[in-house]
Amino acid sequence: MIRSREFRVSRIHSGKPVLRKLTARLDYEDYKLDLKGKMLRIAVLIGEWVELKLQWYNYLNKYLDGSWKPKEILVSYRDHEIWVYLTFEKEVALRNPRAVMGVDINFNNISYTVIDLNGKLVSMSVIPFNGLKRALHFKKLAEKLQDKYPKSWRYIKYVREVRRRWYSRGRNILIDSCHYVSKRIVEIAKEYGALLVLEDLNCLKFRGNCCSRLNWENPLWSYHRIQEYIKYKALLSEIPVVHVSPKGTSKTSPIGGNLTFRNYRWTKLPSGVITSRDVVASWNLALRGLKRMSLSSGKWRGDSLLNEAMKPQAKRGKPMQVSKIPIVTKR
Repeated sequence: MIRSREFRVSRIHSGKPVLRKLTARLDYEDYKLDLKGKMLRIAVLIGEWVELKLQWYNYLNKYLDGSWKPKEILVSYRDHEIWVYLTFEKEVALRNPRAVMGVDINFNNISYTVIDLNGKLVSMSVIPFNGLKRALHFKKLAEKLQDKYPKSWRYIKYVREVRRRWYSRGRNILIDSCHYVSKRIVEIAKEYGALLVLEDLNCLKFRGNCCSRLNWENPLWSYHRIQEYIKYKALLSEIPVVHVSPKGTSKTSPIGGNLTFRNYRWTKLPSGVITSRDVVASWNLALRGLKRMSLSSGKWRGDSLLNEAMKPQAKRGKPMQVSKIPIVTKR
């Protein structure tokens, strides 16, 4: 039985409500999925069900090895077609970390620092992140086109399509760049067997009186998306992830003493080494993650217990289109 429905209702000028979107969320008890035959059976009434023939995508084959279990699905009807979103989950036992890796997310790069469990420096580097700059270029093109037709761009099909295409291309570039950098971070953490330490940016606020460049970049800065991609990719690789406070990480010396700032970006450590504030921030994040481990009295308790199984859910990607809908029959 369909347990819940979500309706998207809008009103035309006369005030009459018009149904725009119809979706239904189904629990695993309300459907039967035949992965071999690519068939989906949905219970609609007592003793009755609907059988759907799915158009399968190759990337879903990795969920057929037996370790993944189907969970809640989303069935959506739009544009005279039925689409199905499948959700899978599996249990993952996190491994004990042999090192700690701090990750600092910035506008144009991702800085990381790896230290061992004694606090000694192992490795540090910077991964370039050009997705924000490229996406910002297409956003400017779309807004310049809109400024050229301030009153009529909604009614000119060519202008509307070009504007939508530029916005879509910028969004896709940003998503692909986030996937790339998150995959590189997880690969490095897996190589060193490190605990991933991310910034807790839930309370991050942007000031309204920033410079014009930051006012353009802030809305597109996808730091939360990068962190979410890192977390679910790390869980699939059995790597634990923890969040710490980022306050003062770029202004504190990780080796003691005081920092000497050359400018906004570059600083000098007490040892005489000149480096960027992004690297200093990632170093301090790794030290805070190590301190959190030491305070747990030998048992690591991060965002979740190591001895407890985690259940990461795969991201809902491209939905599957239904190619055949037989008539309602009895069970």
